[in-house]
Amino acid sequence: MKGEHALPRTQYQVKIITDFAAAHNLRNFRGKCENLHGHNWKVEVVLRGDRLDESGVLMDFGELKEATREILTALDHQYLNDLAYFKERNPSSEYIAQYLFERLSERLNRDYCRIFQVSAWESANSCATYFGENLG
Repeated sequence: MKGEHALPRTQYQVKIITDFAAAHNLRNFRGKCENLHGHNWKVEVVLRGDRLDESGVLMDFGELKEATREILTALDHQYLNDLAYFKERNPSSEYIAQYLFERLSERLNRDYCRIFQVSAWESANSCATYFGENLG
């Protein structure tokens, strides 16, 4: 078969986990989450790439953590519904993950590595993950 001995493309992945606290409510939800409530959110950020930089890392963990922390500062201890991004969309776990994915991609994507996924955990057992254009 053609290409059966081809080497797979190299993939590296790094992940950081951080957190923030915020309040929100889901508009038109028809459930208890329509009421004002808060979470101590856990956020997982996964970066993937096909090669390492000149120092032998995909991305410095410090750079990834700093960018994530700076973006989370806008959300931390806020009422998410008041933020511009969530004026026209509910501040659901899904949209929070998308918000973080988009902001991190703008800052950190390189020609050899990209934000692959972001997960927003609203409890120890419940999270939503956004893959952006990586899905499919």
